[in-house]
Amino acid sequence: MVRITACTRGLTVPCPDCGRGSARVHSRYDRTLADVAVGGRPVLIGLSVRRLFCDSPGCGRRTFVEQVEGLTVRYQRRSPLLQHLVEMAGVLLAGRGGARLLQILKVPLSRTSVLFHLMRLPLPSPPVPRVLGVDDFALYANVYGTLLVDATSRLPIELWAGRDAEQLAAWLRTHPGVEVVCRDGSLVYRQGITDGAPDAVQVSDRFHLWQGLSKRIADIAATHRGCLHAAIPPPEPAPPPTTPTARSGQADTPARRHAKRLFEAVHAVTDTGCSLSAAAHALGLNRRTVAKYARATTWQDCVRRTRPRQPTSLDPYLDYLQQRWEEGEHTATVLHQEIAAKGYRGHYQRVKMALAPLRRGLPIDTPRERPPSPREVARWITTTPSRRSLHAAEALRRLLEHCPDLDRTHDLVRQFAAMLDTRDAATLPAWLDQLATSRLPALTGLVKAIREDQPAVVQGITTPFNSGVNEGRITDLKLQKRIMAGRAGVPLLRHRVILMARLRRRYP
Repeated sequence: MVRITACTRGLTVPCPDCGRGSARVHSRYDRTLADVAVGGRPVLIGLSVRRLFCDSPGCGRRTFVEQVEGLTVRYQRRSPLLQHLVEMAGVLLAGRGGARLLQILKVPLSRTSVLFHLMRLPLPSPPVPRVLGVDDFALYANVYGTLLVDATSRLPIELWAGRDAEQLAAWLRTHPGVEVVCRDGSLVYRQGITDGAPDAVQVSDRFHLWQGLSKRIADIAATHRGCLHAAIPPPEPAPPPTTPTARSGQADTPARRHAKRLFEAVHAVTDTGCSLSAAAHALGLNRRTVAKYARATTWQDCVRRTRPRQPTSLDPYLDYLQQRWEEGEHTATVLHQEIAAKGYRGHYQRVKMALAPLRRGLPIDTPRERPPSPREVARWITTTPSRRSLHAAEALRRLLEHCPDLDRTHDLVRQFAAMLDTRDAATLPAWLDQLATSRLPALTGLVKAIREDQPAVVQGITTPFNSGVNEGRITDLKLQKRIMAGRAGVPLLRHRVILMARLRRRYP
């Protein structure tokens, strides 16, 4: 440990109340201050300071203690530099992480002490933003919070638990001056903004509009799951197998019989106009299961299909194995040794399994391209045509030629994408009319939601305001939650998110 002894000299010091200088000494006393470590050793400063008289007749303070600028602060036993280090460790790493770092820096503090010093830091009071961003985030399970962001300075302003309209309206009433509010399609935030700042322009974010449309495209693709195999290029004609396969017996498997019974039961209830929740309650099924069968056009679309075999490291040698088999070499060990000499690094068992169909008189099992998933199809449709890969473009072309509903969906999506690209909402009413008459239930349900919020949707399409800053801050907030293992309460989370954003601005 390094110990430093020092004392103050007879300089005139201003009174902290009246500001009048004084050099008349009342007494002296010693202070012990901790400072930043030097050479890996902690530093203690023994400082002798003066207590001075205040000779101003109008001042209520009789004596005061002098403070050394840059070294002492009232009621503090650390130098400002060390105190700043402790506070920044708490901001950046929270309790346990900050305590571990300070231990390395020869400043032993417990995690609770680090959090105590963090929570003592005052939160800045930024000016009321002209453009405000509002978004929600998950605290845990089904508990959510709300984050407010200044879209101009890109800094978080406030954070609280819950996402009800009254909290947002109360904050807007106490902070008048907000002109534009960017939000998602939440009815709660829409009502809160309307109540708290009725003159503010509401902007429904383009990202959330596109995200909602993409989810409905995936639902349409899931409804037409039976058509997705059309995206696979037609296989080359192969000779018929020596042993016929019993494909006609597939309809008699328990899984297919179960899917058929559920399909008939769900449609018997939902076709009468019953809601999905009521149908799930009546049938004793999960609502997602009822929604899956209700959206399907045939019961075959609901049957889980076996995934085709995926490519392996043995595939380049399958033709050689077939050739050697036809030449009369049927020993797996010998064939494994031969392809190992050609560069194969796989196990003997894989070669043995690949030869098993040949022993039964069947063709060797080669990898087949699997049908795309509904999510893949939705990604193909929503991707700009110029940015699609050649494989995706060809697969989507085959799929759209086979399925008219997906072709109609693709046309509607490209029309909406054109509106976003050109920032022109003039064709939005006509586009909504096309959605309403498209006979696609997933898109028809979107029409009502957009028409109820049409002014904000138009602002989202035509103006440059968006919630991109909000999404970035929410991502950063989730990172801070993970650093604290999800144990942070709302006050601590608020301090870290707001202070860290300003710390990054100061030290980029």
